[in-house]
Amino acid sequence: MIGDDPRNNIIVFDKSGKVLDSWGTYWPGGHGLTLANEGTDDVLFVSESGWARSLDDGVAMVRQNGYVAKMTMDGKMIFTIGHPMTIGEYKPNMGFQPTETAVAPNGDIYVADGYGSDYILRYDQHGRFIQKFGGRNNEDKNYNLANAHGIAVDTRDPADPKLIVTSRGQKAFKYFTLDGKWLKTVNLANLQICRPVIHGDHVHAGVCWSHQFGAVKVPKPWLYQSGFTMVMDKNDRVVSCPGGEQPVYKDDVLQPVQQDAEKTFYHGHDVCIDDDENVYVCQWNGEKTPPVKLERV
Repeated sequence: MIGDDPRNNIIVFDKSGKVLDSWGTYWPGGHGLTLANEGTDDVLFVSESGWARSLDDGVAMVRQNGYVAKMTMDGKMIFTIGHPMTIGEYKPNMGFQPTETAVAPNGDIYVADGYGSDYILRYDQHGRFIQKFGGRNNEDKNYNLANAHGIAVDTRDPADPKLIVTSRGQKAFKYFTLDGKWLKTVNLANLQICRPVIHGDHVHAGVCWSHQFGAVKVPKPWLYQSGFTMVMDKNDRVVSCPGGEQPVYKDDVLQPVQQDAEKTFYHGHDVCIDDDENVYVCQWNGEKTPPVKLERV
């Protein structure tokens, strides 16, 4: 898992929760972690989001530009992907705060600029820019993204791989072709979802919030605890929400889903599924709790 404490950004656990290793002192805004296979080697792509705690008081959040780093499994840096302004794809006033990456079967790297300018940026396996799509002010509104928080390559149909992109501000997943053509939008009621994680026929995701920020009377509504996780089937229907209520559809429209009464989670931020079908949930603002393991029943 990745955290935003640069004393040990990467923490490696076994299935029992025992810490096996930790490394990384580079990412005060560490946010996204993607495992990719390159033949005989596994590599990691780390998204440094640019949100970091102030060195002055250790509390205030400072916003700056981020980058993506390709790393070996033992923490050696291979290359970085920096601000698209340096290659003429962003204007100087555009922020670059990447939140997640995905790697296609051919090695192309997709970067979701979820806290920056909401583009999906595509690079080849060596980090050379290919294209960008998404953003906020497209003539065809289907291409607009609002907090493009996560991305995954969907190979459930190996003959027709696709991208699933999180548009968290729109509470939706958007499907695109690998070259950035919009295919469809899956609206998810009140679920402010994070990265889509594909396992078998299903899409899993953390739900960071399920409440409307204006509906809770607290000073910092983004800290209000309303998160859980969700599971969506191959027909784009939410079939389960661990840590939340059972999802209900009326006239094929998902109805709002609330957190369970036990408040199992704080803010579901990412999930990982192992080969025994257990789910590991990482949380945002989770009071420094370790990942939560949900065992398959």
